[in-house]
Amino acid sequence: MQHVNIYREAGRYAGWPANSGIWSWGNEIVVAFSLGYHDSGGGFHTRDRKKPFANMQSRSLDGGQTWKLQKAPRADEDVRSELDVGQTSKAESVLADCPGDVDFSHPDFAIMCARSGLGAGAKSWFYISYDRCETWDGPFKLPMFGQTGIAARTDYLVSSAKECTLFLTAAKPNGKEGRVFCTRTTDAGKTFEFLSWITPEPEGFTIMPASVRLSESRILVAVRCREEKEDFREAQNWIDLYASDDNGATWNYMNRPAPDTGTGGNPPTLTKLHDGRLCLTHGYRDAPYSMCARISPDDGATWGEKIILRDDGGNHDIGYPRTVQRPDGTIVTIYYFNDHPDGERHIAATLWKP
Repeated sequence: MQHVNIYREAGRYAGWPANSGIWSWGNEIVVAFSLGYHDSGGGFHTRDRKKPFANMQSRSLDGGQTWKLQKAPRADEDVRSELDVGQTSKAESVLADCPGDVDFSHPDFAIMCARSGLGAGAKSWFYISYDRCETWDGPFKLPMFGQTGIAARTDYLVSSAKECTLFLTAAKPNGKEGRVFCTRTTDAGKTFEFLSWITPEPEGFTIMPASVRLSESRILVAVRCREEKEDFREAQNWIDLYASDDNGATWNYMNRPAPDTGTGGNPPTLTKLHDGRLCLTHGYRDAPYSMCARISPDDGATWGEKIILRDDGGNHDIGYPRTVQRPDGTIVTIYYFNDHPDGERHIAATLWKP
């Protein structure tokens, strides 16, 4: 396994690539993340809440070996820092209706989702690119779907030029996060209709869906789960897998690929490999602080033993991975990491083969 630093600078906090997204075209890979400033007294996430976070992206043209940092050309340059409720980004003041002329099938297409918060009152929107993330159009607002809040991270499946399914998280009726669902546009982004709930309403939360399409009708979605506890640090965290055999209209529970993701939990990402196997990656937020993978040879019905990509994390403040596969079969898993509790948080990649 080879570990590569994508962005690392003393005094900075770079985090959460699972929120914004990853896109790949052969050996060209783009990953987006949030960049702020480190503060050892910042809490569970040691970021400076008094300073804004910027939207950044890094691009590799050689399959993840080297990277070039770019500022993501987005309207909400002063995005809220993770879990800070009540901050407003610039994007909210300039949200527009999508005109409905999106070509989801364009070979260089990408979509990026964003949100203003996590619980009640959270609004969400999206951006589109036709030039491999060099420029972005938007922000275009997403509906509230009759929910108390919508917290969008980037997870989507394109079906045709005019049809795309987004996988999102809604705040629960009590205003807390959250419960995952899917929405679909069939008119090139002009409207999005609520399609279905993926999970039952949880006592704790089910958030941050990660989808993969197996056929025209069958879709799998992995979700980050937490039990309800007054102190979240005492709650159990895991990853569950759900399946739909009618293109997202209804869902059934399959299994629990990762029964424990550590204190605070960590989201999954699902990748269909060239040989047909499925790869699930996630962070583990208890000692030894790790980045992990699991492989399924049978479309998610069963999962192999945990594969440790690395276990040299400094503390729990790691993870939120995204994973793609290069044409030569090498898997590129990208995440945020630290090797010392008081050190900077940085974006790294592990290049590996199962």
